[in-house]
Amino acid sequence: MPKKIDVAALRKVVGTRYPAPYDEPCRKRERRRLGDAAGLTQYGVNLLRLPPGAWSAQRHWHQHEDEFVYVLAGEVTLVTDAGDEVFRAGDCAGFRAGDPDGHCFQNRSAEDALLLEVGTRTPGGDEVAYPGLDLRVVAGQPGFAHLDGTPWPETPRKA
Repeated sequence: MPKKIDVAALRKVVGTRYPAPYDEPCRKRERRRLGDAAGLTQYGVNLLRLPPGAWSAQRHWHQHEDEFVYVLAGEVTLVTDAGDEVFRAGDCAGFRAGDPDGHCFQNRSAEDALLLEVGTRTPGGDEVAYPGLDLRVVAGQPGFAHLDGTPWPETPRKA
């Protein structure tokens, strides 16, 4: 059985399930789930396309999962507590589990950007914090919750 993944044939996952008003900057992001296509279970790998103006996510950090991002093409801005940092093709960054410095990538350029995302998968789910927002993910609970733990209503993916 061939191991080569036909990336172009993979389904594009466009948009976000963030509740309003947090959904807007992520509606045009596009992921292809490479790790799922390979049958990987211990970590995820995504090919992420960010058109101009799109964000990878709201600024966030994971309690139990590491993340690594490599810029394949284009230019993006990494936003963290330390400020903004421009990344271009060949640049990469890692985000250690439990480090409360939230991060996200924003495409502030006029061209598409292409990123490779790699992250561990925690059995039972992960806790995710979104600094400055009334938003979080609680391990073992579906969807998003308010800071007080009350679930946000489930929302369909918005593109």
